[in-house]
Amino acid sequence: MRNGDDLEGFDGEASSASMISAASSPYQPTTEPVSQRRGLGGLRCDLDYLRGTLGRLKLAEVLLALTAFICIETIMECSPCEGLYFFEFVSCSALVVTGALLLLFSLNLHTRIPQINWNLTDLVNTGLSTFFFSIASVLLAALNHKTGAEIAAVVFGFLAMAVYAVNTFLAVQKWQMSSRQQSSRQSSDYIRARTESREVVHRPEIQRLDA
Repeated sequence: MRNGDDLEGFDGEASSASMISAASSPYQPTTEPVSQRRGLGGLRCDLDYLRGTLGRLKLAEVLLALTAFICIETIMECSPCEGLYFFEFVSCSALVVTGALLLLFSLNLHTRIPQINWNLTDLVNTGLSTFFFSIASVLLAALNHKTGAEIAAVVFGFLAMAVYAVNTFLAVQKWQMSSRQQSSRQSSDYIRARTESREVVHRPEIQRLDA
């Protein structure tokens, strides 16, 4: 029979062996929240963006462009038709591009493609949409036949132009702020690198170790 000391030693060896096997086991417990592993590939809706100023402007732009496009599509006869066709092209293009950007920003998909300057992309889209909506609305107002659908399309076209203009102003401010932050970050990295290189030059013991 084993005495008490032998049993205590055996228990200690068993507990040590179990700890070693648990540490070497590839099936380790995880502290990752279960909610992060659910969903469609980690997609989540950014409610803060949708509730913010830029998100609301994007929603208004999509709705106005869609309404203007529907109004222009209800026109059955036109003469001349150049203004109508141009307005149709502008409203459809703005709807598609702005809708795509709204989807990217609201689902945070743009963070997965950091190679693209999204602030500049949004600025270009809003600026071009403002410019082309102003031209298309003026042309349609000058060439329309005073029908209800044409008047409604002109009204929603000018409203879309106004909303895009406000978004362009805010996008310029956001782009300038991000550009300043990026330049300051680059300058701080350069200063840090220069400081570290000077410390290496003025420390002879590091040079002797490298030699």
